Amino acid sequence: MKKMMKSIFMLLVIVSVLTGCGAKVDNNDNVSTGSSTTRRNATIGIGQFAEHGSLDNCREGFLAGLAEEGYVEGENLTIFTENAMADGSNANQIASNFMAKKVDLIAAIATPMAQSAYGAARDSDIPVIYTAVTDPVEAQLANSDRTPSGNVTGTSDKLPVELQLEMIRNILPDAKNIGIMYSTSEANSISAIEEYKKMAPDYGFTIIESGISTIADVPLAADNLLGKVDCINNLTDNTVVSALPVILNKAASKNIPVFGSEVEQVKIGCLASMGLDYYDLGRQTGKMAAMVLDGEKKASDINFEVIEEAAFYGNQAVANNLGIGFPEELIDNAKEVFDEIVE
Repeated sequence: MKKMMKSIFMLLVIVSVLTGCGAKVDNNDNVSTGSSTTRRNATIGIGQFAEHGSLDNCREGFLAGLAEEGYVEGENLTIFTENAMADGSNANQIASNFMAKKVDLIAAIATPMAQSAYGAARDSDIPVIYTAVTDPVEAQLANSDRTPSGNVTGTSDKLPVELQLEMIRNILPDAKNIGIMYSTSEANSISAIEEYKKMAPDYGFTIIESGISTIADVPLAADNLLGKVDCINNLTDNTVVSALPVILNKAASKNIPVFGSEVEQVKIGCLASMGLDYYDLGRQTGKMAAMVLDGEKKASDINFEVIEEAAFYGNQAVANNLGIGFPEELIDNAKEVFDEIVE
């Protein structure tokens, strides 16, 4: 009898200790012990449309944002990463693969990948979180009031078009024609082209555009464009960016400056840019994804977000090669000026 009473007493003590520690499991399988929270295990598919610096930075930032919110690869996070190599059919296959794996969330980097992912997941309960989508409304991922079209949300890398035009005018006071090459299949590029054409006259520019279908079209399109313009302005068009070294080499041979749309393009040979930090963009997206994985909100409840800040990046080595000087005001307010071209 004494042994039985002792056993009951010990059981009550154990229950009391566990209750006092405040251990609990929330509705999302996140286990809380005291003040710390261990996130549930999650599986994510990351689809990246093309391989280039800005999208790579988005991916790294996305992982960092997730880690800051408690989702760490190799600990409680399993990640499948695939790259479409700027091919739309590959993007569709990647999205299908993620659906077959029954991932908890699809992260889509760049507009074509986001469209493929949302198309595959539309009739499922798998959320899609995108980043580096210039115009989510044009891409039919969001409504005009920035609300999601479905269980999909993310971040936009909308270009600071007016700031870019103002920068080009300050650097090239006598320029008249700006060439822009773009992929006719990328909704983000078509949207950006229209905005450039609308604003260019305010700065005394005419936009001369050249549409391409595949990366193989770039060399000939570049040759044609370079014979008509004073400079080239590069967008965040994934197909064109993938072939940017070709454009830069051809432009350099004719002493024509090429302006970029973000820091990585400036590093590899564009003259300058009023651009975004794509690592920060990805990091912001990772935090949004963590919110969805936690069950705090559904993707369908979160409006897409835009990073409004843009900064000047310049490449002094390129400027020297072209015999161009940067205005003092731009240098004084630059986020970074590079002294070499990164190969």
